[in-house]
Amino acid sequence: MGREKRNEAKKKKLFGKMFVFWFVLFLIIMVPAGYALDKIGNMRLFSGEEDLMEQMDTLVDPNSPFFEAFQDSQRVNVLLLGVNTGMTDTIMLGSYDMKHQHVDVISVPRDTYYERPGVSGLGAKKINSIYHSSKGGGAVGTAEAVSTVLQGMPIHYYVVVDYDGVKNIVDTIGGVPVTIPFHMYYHDPTDKPPLSIDIPEGDTLITSENVVQFLRFRKGDPGHPGYPEGDIGRVKAQQEFMKSAFRESLGLGFPKVVKTVLKEVDSDLNLSMALKIAAKAAGLEQADIETYIIPGEARTEGLSFYFPDEEKIKDMLTEIYMIGADDETE
Repeated sequence: MGREKRNEAKKKKLFGKMFVFWFVLFLIIMVPAGYALDKIGNMRLFSGEEDLMEQMDTLVDPNSPFFEAFQDSQRVNVLLLGVNTGMTDTIMLGSYDMKHQHVDVISVPRDTYYERPGVSGLGAKKINSIYHSSKGGGAVGTAEAVSTVLQGMPIHYYVVVDYDGVKNIVDTIGGVPVTIPFHMYYHDPTDKPPLSIDIPEGDTLITSENVVQFLRFRKGDPGHPGYPEGDIGRVKAQQEFMKSAFRESLGLGFPKVVKTVLKEVDSDLNLSMALKIAAKAAGLEQADIETYIIPGEARTEGLSFYFPDEEKIKDMLTEIYMIGADDETE
């Protein structure tokens, strides 16, 4: 029993280290445009050697109903943007609570309704259109929008990942196993480049050959099923893909993944600081990860939109930030 307990302890320690490498490297270092968000509320990169949060100097909108919770929290919030032809197909916010050793991943549907002053056209009212906009677009503009939808939740870093980088990383992992719920079949010859999706139902290994098909699939051709929940179904599939990719990386020579990531991307966050964050998360376990989708309702108003529910978002943030929890024993 003594040896089994020691082996189990080693597995837990390895899990924590491997997870945070994914969190830091996949959600921070994989930044083709690698910038700190000091344009948003004077947020800055970590710069110190000891208490990381003391060095963050994060300013929060005092008008936010969560001002105190955001201001006092020990969380590192990282926005992940998966970009394809100038549009953000994937929008996720990873939030690592260093005090309570917990990670929350919030997905924002790409069809989320977000109206911007001075911008016309129905398509421009989708949050995924902001990235390529000439008016306050890019990663910073998208981060501002996500922060607004999330009641002013601060975003400390953003990450921009294109599909070529994802392909190479998936191949380095050796493929990501997923269970396909139905035959994913869809063709769009007008897309640039033309989109052709054909993934059979059942257990499948996602590789560089089909990862873009899998991540982009939402609806099928006539006579073929799509996700019953539309884009929400696609978001859930992306979350499961991320979890599976993480599990697969545990069995790898992880330095190979790190080497591929560093080769594929540029970043202004040095590895030594990433390792300091990793040191704080060495005890994380799989049970410490929770996934969310911002609450809302899908409706068609000229185009398909996802309308956020502000009250339910407040409930979600209250749960994530543990507002009202008794921290006296901390």
